[in-house]
Amino acid sequence: MHRSGHSRGRTRLPSEREAAGRSLAAVSVVPALALSGWLLAGLPLLLLGSFRPLPMALLGGAAALLLCAAGLRRLPATVTPHRWATAATLAVALGSGVFNGLLHGEQLIVRRDPSTYAQYAVWLARHGSLPIPVGDFGGPDPALRFDSMGVYMTGGGIVPQFMAGSPMTYAIGHWLGGVPGLLLVPPVLGALAVLTVAGTAARLAGARWAPLAALVFAVSLPILYTSRTTFSEIPSLILLFGGMNLLLDARARLGAALPGAGFPSAALAGLSFGLALLVRIDGLRDVLPVLALAGVLIALRRTPRARPLPEGRLGVPLLTGLVVGGLWGFTDGYVLARPYLEYLSGSLIPLLAICAVVVALTVAGTALAPWIAVRGRRLLRGAGWLPNAAAVLVVLVMAGFAVRPWVQTVRRDAVTPEDRLTADFIEKTQVANGLAKDMSRLYYEHSLDWVFWYVGIPAVVLATMAAAVLVRRLTRGGLTEEFGWLLPLAVIGWTTVTTLWRPAITPDHPFASRRLVPIVIPGLVLLAVWGLRWLSRRLARTRWFAGRPGRSRAAVAAGALLLAVPPAITSIGTAFTPVNRGEAAAVAGLCRAIPPNASVLIAERVTGDRLTQVLRGQCGLPTARVVYPRDSDVPLRADVLRLAEAVRRTGRVPVLLAAEPEQLMAYGPATRVMRLRTRQDERSLVDPPNGTWSLNIDVWMTELTL
Repeated sequence: MHRSGHSRGRTRLPSEREAAGRSLAAVSVVPALALSGWLLAGLPLLLLGSFRPLPMALLGGAAALLLCAAGLRRLPATVTPHRWATAATLAVALGSGVFNGLLHGEQLIVRRDPSTYAQYAVWLARHGSLPIPVGDFGGPDPALRFDSMGVYMTGGGIVPQFMAGSPMTYAIGHWLGGVPGLLLVPPVLGALAVLTVAGTAARLAGARWAPLAALVFAVSLPILYTSRTTFSEIPSLILLFGGMNLLLDARARLGAALPGAGFPSAALAGLSFGLALLVRIDGLRDVLPVLALAGVLIALRRTPRARPLPEGRLGVPLLTGLVVGGLWGFTDGYVLARPYLEYLSGSLIPLLAICAVVVALTVAGTALAPWIAVRGRRLLRGAGWLPNAAAVLVVLVMAGFAVRPWVQTVRRDAVTPEDRLTADFIEKTQVANGLAKDMSRLYYEHSLDWVFWYVGIPAVVLATMAAAVLVRRLTRGGLTEEFGWLLPLAVIGWTTVTTLWRPAITPDHPFASRRLVPIVIPGLVLLAVWGLRWLSRRLARTRWFAGRPGRSRAAVAAGALLLAVPPAITSIGTAFTPVNRGEAAAVAGLCRAIPPNASVLIAERVTGDRLTQVLRGQCGLPTARVVYPRDSDVPLRADVLRLAEAVRRTGRVPVLLAAEPEQLMAYGPATRVMRLRTRQDERSLVDPPNGTWSLNIDVWMTELTL
């Protein structure tokens, strides 16, 4: 951490170099501050049914501006001044945004998570309230089904899957430019994520290393993948690494003895961390180390020390912000996303139990801080082996993940209906990949191989070495010198280990790579860049490099290439091929082809899964699926005719959709209303993805006029 050069009682104008350093520091926290303000105002308005452009422009915009003003006010020199590094970092971020914007996807037809987020955002942008009404079909009928892929039926209507944070963010694009505007928000967020991660690297490794961190991060395939379509991982990353940046700024304010002593920045850091739950409920796992650190900081204030650490004063504001942000996330989960959380209960309940244990230990540790400090010093004085053991443990953990495929095959028995669907999907993907059929496989034992694909073996080795060095320094008593690394290292280590052990996602790639996006990939890139800096300084003191700056620069350049080239090679296979192009035009054509006064009945499972919410949200048409018997793929004709007659009594036109004209022959002539020929993501189980697959979608329609 680099302290400000200001002295008390004397002010001076910042030089151009210092201004460049402050610029990089500022632009790397503005995304998290602005997003926090938007979400802070957005959830209450959504709960009130008033998530609309004008209220959000006034309240959300004002909240974003206020948080940015508070976070940037009298910002100390938290980043080493370096003009070309700042310019290069901004260039990488801009290039990332433009590149992904030109090649963005169009996932609107509901097949996997991105289209569910997109349809959630479309509904919020157009209606600003939840739940979604089912529409009038002439009264209740046991043959009507209103839920579909990505949405759940509740007593009050339909609620979308997932947390509301990302859709509330993507809705901005829809307000500004309709569906095309919505589809361009992910590349913008991806560019902001590059700035955020680069800002963390600048604070912890130095501004000179920020462009390299930005480049290695930006070219990694999972970052390209999630920056081109409506996922939740990039907004989550911005909040998590933005929170780290804000906490580092708070520490710098303490060192610079600035007014406020870092309290606002610490509170804003906690808020940013807490609001990650509003974006992804998995964020609860990611922020557990933040909760523990807040307890440690509070305990430091109660610990008898000859020279108390000033960081102890940041504990209360950090915890306060974390609680407020977490409250927003839990409120969304309980009120709007309860069916989704019930679906995740198998993994969410153990996570909540772990959270409760962390809270209990934090409270107990804070209460017993003076006693623990005295006993801890005595134990540490007799444990000179601990720093080396901690460093070795870091290496052994990564080595364990490396050998895991040879000693374990992760399987799961299909017990629930969702498990059986996943097992069937894996078996079909195995056939497509030319693998032996085994629907119980999850391929989680290869999780470190995924990391090797996407960031490269050199980066993983350097990151492991860096983590071992930092852990050794911290356990050796270097808390004062390396305090800035304490939280980043804890978050990166905890989340990386838990994610690699159990990714909890269907294991086809590139889809499964999204699990690595919020913490694992940026965290390993950050550690690898710091490790390269540490290694280059060690080499510069050796006999062969000492006094030979040319050799040192060549070694650094070679290390930079080892970090940047492997992920770029993996990404080349898919980086220049946009997926799902044409879906926006196909959906718009579908909406035009259906009479505006129609009520849509869908008589086939796949079309029902894919288009029920699309027709309801984008076309503005009441839409339902017709239930069919368990031993059949088509509904009973009597049910269809009865439902059509009920629709006609409401004054609307009953329309029937299916994937093939033969499925509609019993009801009249069929007209094709969608013919989509596009490319979709590859589904690779044991190799990095290097291409795309074809995707064909046809929809046929008949008007039930009998």
